Amino acid sequence: MTVPALFTGLFDDAAVFPPGDAPLPDAVAAHRTHRASWYAESVGPLLCGAGRIGELAALAGPDLPVGLVLPQGSAHLAPALADAAGLTVATVELADPDVRQAVAALDALLPEGVTAAVELPRAGRPEDALDALTGTPYRAKYRTGGLSADAFPDEAELAAFLAGCAERGLPYKCTAGLHHAVRHTDAATGFEHHGFLNVLLASLAGDRKVAADVLAERNGAVLAGAAGELTDPQIAHIRRHFTAFGTCSIAEPLEDLETLGLLGRHLEDR
Repeated sequence: MTVPALFTGLFDDAAVFPPGDAPLPDAVAAHRTHRASWYAESVGPLLCGAGRIGELAALAGPDLPVGLVLPQGSAHLAPALADAAGLTVATVELADPDVRQAVAALDALLPEGVTAAVELPRAGRPEDALDALTGTPYRAKYRTGGLSADAFPDEAELAAFLAGCAERGLPYKCTAGLHHAVRHTDAATGFEHHGFLNVLLASLAGDRKVAADVLAERNGAVLAGAAGELTDPQIAHIRRHFTAFGTCSIAEPLEDLETLGLLGRHLEDR
């Protein structure tokens, strides 16, 4: 069985990041299992922070695609790439307060064939950051959650980001907070989590108000019904824009999709 095109390569493996915080050896072993499973086509690269690349290089060979996550600025790009020699670097995720500086560093240092995403600051004028990425080969990255309530953008803020990317033809990925398919309130923390299925469908919306309404939807059956009615061109459009998100659990999003009837295969086969 193949993974539906709407979810192919959607789940970047962020097992070592909070709140999962898996030990790196465990994360590498689990990632190998994901790569050998029936749902392998849904799984993106194993993400690793700059400070752990050396440890990863000792555990993972060139058979595993990895993503380097560099949250501390463009100056860390060259050392990280050097530390990753021997690894198959599929993508780099770079955060820098100056998006143009991040673009310049990637232009100068990114190896051929490696993709990149630049994390946009949520403060200031998001339009300026989006403009700095327009016309480059790099994706935008937006933080959709974290360990505090203020790390979660509300529907209007996230809809503005989605619309801004659509207006500029910018592909994007999201990070943090999207462990589940449907928008919900976390019972333990009270945090308002966006659903990745909401984001997929909102990326098809034509304007910010419609996108915000889709992001606010909490009825899984409604979202699953809308996903089931998507045409092949609509799915291709969605995935050209929303390319992936980082999740510390690969199992949770798959279980949600199975519950919603969007996979067609029972997860006891995992």
